[in-house]
Amino acid sequence: MRRMPALFAAGIAAALLLSGCAGSSPASRTQQASPAPKIQTITVFAATSLTATFNTLGTAFEAANPGVRVQFDYNGTSTLVTQLSQGAPADVLASADEKNMQNAVSQNLISGTPVDFATNVLEIAVAPGNPKNITGWSDLAKSGLKVDVCADGVPCGNATEAVEKATGVTLTPISQEQNVGDVLAKVESGDADAGVVYVTDVKGAGSKVDGIPFPEAQHAINTYPIAATASSKHAALAKKFIAYVTGAKGQKLLADAGFGAPPK
Repeated sequence: MRRMPALFAAGIAAALLLSGCAGSSPASRTQQASPAPKIQTITVFAATSLTATFNTLGTAFEAANPGVRVQFDYNGTSTLVTQLSQGAPADVLASADEKNMQNAVSQNLISGTPVDFATNVLEIAVAPGNPKNITGWSDLAKSGLKVDVCADGVPCGNATEAVEKATGVTLTPISQEQNVGDVLAKVESGDADAGVVYVTDVKGAGSKVDGIPFPEAQHAINTYPIAATASSKHAALAKKFIAYVTGAKGQKLLADAGFGAPPK
């Protein structure tokens, strides 16, 4: 009889030990779980005219590369090159013309050789229904017509200037914008009767504007190059994104948006 308390105490100790082991099991399983994958983000500096297309393309690229995020910074290419020269962080530069890309190359802002991935041509954007009855390029020089264009140095501005020189028809714009998106916005808001933008901008705007094509636009076909930046901290991912843009899926998305194929 004197042995019963000792046996009873031993039983309680064993029960407590088992209870402690059971309680530690979830913690052990938690410690053994695989860590969440680290998200890698690349920053792409891209011309304003690429906004809608690159947003779609970026989503597709992320879906094809789990754990990767693409952050876009859109603006006039000349502004983007200036930002790069001032130390703004970016992994990729997608330019709306070769001139601004070469400017970036000359400043040693680019790694490797830029690759052409698309072409684009100018088109006149007007209010729905074309209330000013604009039929072509020469109409833009008519007195009293409020025309908006891109500034000199901006790719769409350089293209506009090239058409002016080729035709001898010089425009007198109400303002000169730093990116093509601002020109389109002026037409959409009614602040401008017409704006010189790209074919892709008119298509992307849908019913907000009408487009007036003009044959003189062939004097200024813009070629779009893309390249990794010299300061990129994600060089491998930058190259992978460029390969996606220039590959079959990226080229289809660009074609669907109205961009032409790159020159061969």
